[in-house]
Amino acid sequence: MSVSRDRVGRVAVVTGGAGAIGGAIVERLSVDHTVVVLGFDGDVQVDLADAEAVRRAARDVLSEYGRVDVLVHAAAMVAFTPIDEIDLEVWRQVHAVNVESALLLTQAFVPGMRERGFGRLIFVVSNTFWRPAGGHQIAYVASKGALIGMVRSMAVGLGADGIAAMAVAPGLTRTPATTVVPEAEFEDVAAHQSLPRPLIPDDTAAVVAMLARDDAAAMTGQTLIADGGSVLR
Repeated sequence: MSVSRDRVGRVAVVTGGAGAIGGAIVERLSVDHTVVVLGFDGDVQVDLADAEAVRRAARDVLSEYGRVDVLVHAAAMVAFTPIDEIDLEVWRQVHAVNVESALLLTQAFVPGMRERGFGRLIFVVSNTFWRPAGGHQIAYVASKGALIGMVRSMAVGLGADGIAAMAVAPGLTRTPATTVVPEAEFEDVAAHQSLPRPLIPDDTAAVVAMLARDDAAAMTGQTLIADGGSVLR
């Protein structure tokens, strides 16, 4: 479907927008953005583990919408394996989806952001970077740590162009993907939060929407932890 560029306004691209947290982000941003979801079930279908497919999807978005003002990387691959058993190919796939696709999309969209003097790069990470549940999370936690490092570097490197980079770190959140988590674990996590209730997708989405605003630029380089006060720093 062709989109009239004079009616698009600001465009937000969201990876993982078909998921629970990504979907909540899409709903929040849709109030004042044209939102494009990237992923297997997205508006633009793409395998985020395939570098050339990601580059092609970015070109398709720019061709269709003419611009991207906000990139939210909410997609994530999870692979839980003991440290001494993790397969290197699985490790690489986790990083391809979680880290490399964020870099490739950033590279594709930053030139236009720079021309307009405005841009937001917002990566959804995890509070497990500070509090891993165990060694079995090593690939996932390492990928989230890489995104936090990228945000800091991007903030320094792109700030003069009017582009801000931030991360949001949720805690354990009730989603269809976490139905395998025992109820006792949810209760234990909630008991150690300052906010004694289970987290929901909109807890993360609300912070992402705030960071996408014009007046959030001073938060560049920061990672906001939206975990109900579990990790305090």
